[in-house]
Amino acid sequence: MIAPAIRVSGLRKSYGDLLVLDGIDLEIATGTVFALLGPNGAGKTTAVNILTTLLTPDAGEVEVGGCDLRSDPAGVRSAIGVTGQFSAVDDLLTGHENLRLMADLHHLGREEGRERIANLLERFELTDAAGKYVATYSGGMKRRLDLAMTLMGSPRIVFLDEPTSGVDPRGRRTMWTIVRDLVAQGITIFLTTQYLEEADELANKVAMLDHGRIVAEGTPAQLKRLVPGGTVRIEFTSADALDAAAARLTTARRDPDGPVLHVPTDGDVASLRAVLDQLDGAAADVADIGLHTPDLDDVFLSLTGQADPRKVANQ
Repeated sequence: MIAPAIRVSGLRKSYGDLLVLDGIDLEIATGTVFALLGPNGAGKTTAVNILTTLLTPDAGEVEVGGCDLRSDPAGVRSAIGVTGQFSAVDDLLTGHENLRLMADLHHLGREEGRERIANLLERFELTDAAGKYVATYSGGMKRRLDLAMTLMGSPRIVFLDEPTSGVDPRGRRTMWTIVRDLVAQGITIFLTTQYLEEADELANKVAMLDHGRIVAEGTPAQLKRLVPGGTVRIEFTSADALDAAAARLTTARRDPDGPVLHVPTDGDVASLRAVLDQLDGAAADVADIGLHTPDLDDVFLSLTGQADPRKVANQ
């Protein structure tokens, strides 16, 4: 049986009278993507800083890469790589020079360093830009270079903090492919992200942290089942049509941004058919209709009371 990449038990951390982490338990399987989500101030950054040896916990037991955090912090550091929310690349150096610097910091021999740099440049689609100053790179290119620099030390566990922040949709998809490739090679990814669809797309397991406690943990599919039902979204051709339909669908909620009703349902096709039956003659004035089932945004809102899922970014 393969040992977990990260095991956390009873993790606690306070700053004076402020309790930031209140008995966190986690077990993260090797070769998987684990996503930690939570609103501002939930304790995410504190948890990551502890797991990467930047902070000392007040209580609890932590193993990272098979190494005890308290007795063998050097072993933990040798097992991990960290790509922070803000890029650590040097804009005044070329892409190749940034990677060369990391190779020297990891005490790689000239030949080994040259080979690893070439492989990373190719993997991250940066070969053509290797000789250009990083100041000329796009946001997505900088994020890819940052991750390439993290991988120079061949870590077994990689902490990715907001890996696609400031990256356009195409660059985000490229980064997702890279993350999947890393996991296919057996690398464990610890992900924090402000994009809930990113966690849904990538994570094998998601934990939601709120007020220092894990309020839910499981696969994305398991978490979505915590929120019952769904809604039918109906857009009408006019305000008059909306009013007529609202009189029939007494449980519907009006959308403030247009002639749209949101009807709570059980989230299945039979519910959609029942809504259409209730509309009866008003169905002729429907411009668009769709069935919305719960997603991680709904779970996040339900469990944390946080209306804006983008606020999962910091802390």
